[in-house]
Amino acid sequence: MLKIKPVRPEVTTALASGFLLLGFNVTLWQHLFTITGTNSMGVLLRLAFGAMIFFAFNIVLTLLSFRQTLKPVLMSLFMVSAGVAYFMNCYGVVIDSGMLRNFAETNATEVGGLLSPKLFVYIVLLGLLPSFLLWKTPIHYRRFQRALLSKVLVGVGCTAALGAIGLLNYQGLSSLFRNHHELRLMIVPSNYIGASFGYLREQVVTAQKPFMKIGEDARLVSDRAQFPHKSLTVLVVGESARAENFGILGYNRDTTPQLSKEPGVIAFSDVHSCGTETAVSVPCMFSNMGRKNYDAATAKSQEGLLDVLKHAGLEVVWRDNQSGCKGTCDRVTLEDVSKSKDPDVCANNECRDEILLKGLQHYIDQLDKDTVLVLHQMGSHGPEYFKRYPKAFEKFTPVCKSNALDNCSRESIVNGYDNTLLYTDHVLASLIDILRSNQNKVDTAMIYLSDHGESLGEYNLFLHGTPYMLAPEQQKHVPLLVWLSDSYQQSFSVNTTCLQNTRNAPLSQDNLFHSMLGLLKVQTKVYDPALDMFAGCRMGATDSVVADAQ
Repeated sequence: MLKIKPVRPEVTTALASGFLLLGFNVTLWQHLFTITGTNSMGVLLRLAFGAMIFFAFNIVLTLLSFRQTLKPVLMSLFMVSAGVAYFMNCYGVVIDSGMLRNFAETNATEVGGLLSPKLFVYIVLLGLLPSFLLWKTPIHYRRFQRALLSKVLVGVGCTAALGAIGLLNYQGLSSLFRNHHELRLMIVPSNYIGASFGYLREQVVTAQKPFMKIGEDARLVSDRAQFPHKSLTVLVVGESARAENFGILGYNRDTTPQLSKEPGVIAFSDVHSCGTETAVSVPCMFSNMGRKNYDAATAKSQEGLLDVLKHAGLEVVWRDNQSGCKGTCDRVTLEDVSKSKDPDVCANNECRDEILLKGLQHYIDQLDKDTVLVLHQMGSHGPEYFKRYPKAFEKFTPVCKSNALDNCSRESIVNGYDNTLLYTDHVLASLIDILRSNQNKVDTAMIYLSDHGESLGEYNLFLHGTPYMLAPEQQKHVPLLVWLSDSYQQSFSVNTTCLQNTRNAPLSQDNLFHSMLGLLKVQTKVYDPALDMFAGCRMGATDSVVADAQ
């Protein structure tokens, strides 16, 4: 039978600090090796940095090293840190409050797609095994007064060591911290503990904020009543689609063969997202705050684009095939089709995006009001790209069939991802065909905009969610497509030749709120024509724009 000698709390916290630093921070150490160089100064800087983290950990753990708290706290840290280390090591993610929000607001299907045997190995080796050893290790606690004195001595000693290290390596460490803010987001467990406090603080602030309505003055311009047809404007919110891999935007693979042949499709080449995860990008793109002024708590406590459209008298419907609308559709009609049982497009508790088009013709036949229909795609959601499309769309092979992307070749990852875009191309082209076939009785239009991009191994990053200031272009550069039927162009006075000539102008998701209001001829004080991408291409305002473009 295993018999372990009793140890003092000070020994336990020192060993735990070392284990946390070395066992859960592979990503941190790899990054440090990259940014500090291999010479003697780089080695010294890494040692100094590691020593500072060790002493900082030890101070905090020493403060928590009471009989009732020490083991539960350490065991909890080991278990959670094991999972965090897995995602950091395998996908290159960094942990901040935004990433935590993204995790908290996901659904069971998406969580299931991230589970793997490798995650189980991490949990067992880094979480369960050390927790078991800690539980079996007897800890010899002193009386309260002596324990308190011991904590003071350890705290003073660690603080002195921190000061000495900082002074002796001031120039190198100050430069390191000043130029590499990402380091604080890579230190396990302080990164997710800090992120948790940030997320909880955001929830508290949100709960305390009074709900604010906007655009209550919204109304349709007077000539809308004279339009010969009702209108259907379909706004498709893509998922994890990056512009770099869209064939219609110049990618060296033809990932958009059907859209490239669709007459009238305009592909905008320089569009950037508001965030790098759905939980930020979706509420941000439907708000009037813009990326620089975006605040999650404010977004949850005020109305957005869909509410303003509803105030104007439009019918607004959100049809969802993903993890929800992140609060943007709370006050409009919601149709969740993600759990449908259609045998043609649904299996294993997931539906492919063609489910969004099911019944659309019947919906159009019954249309009796000007309507905005939002379709929220599953799109290219990773890491299980191979599940996002039917077998018939597996054009690029071999394909990674694992959710542990670091076990796959980059070629197979890109192949799987590109196949998801090939399927998105089919869904969007099918949608346009349906809308075009009805343009004689309904003014129809489609706007497609992805919520954010995706990393496929560049800079050792996968998926998305990297803090915006650190995120690579692949996570921020997104596709924007516009198609307007002939009757829609006439009714809403939009010159698509002008739009085509402005397709390379810089745009962002900041433009969506105002562009939709302008396109749909909604008058309101919250509309800003300077951010309306259609403003310069309305009939009567197009001659100078076309001339400038030529």
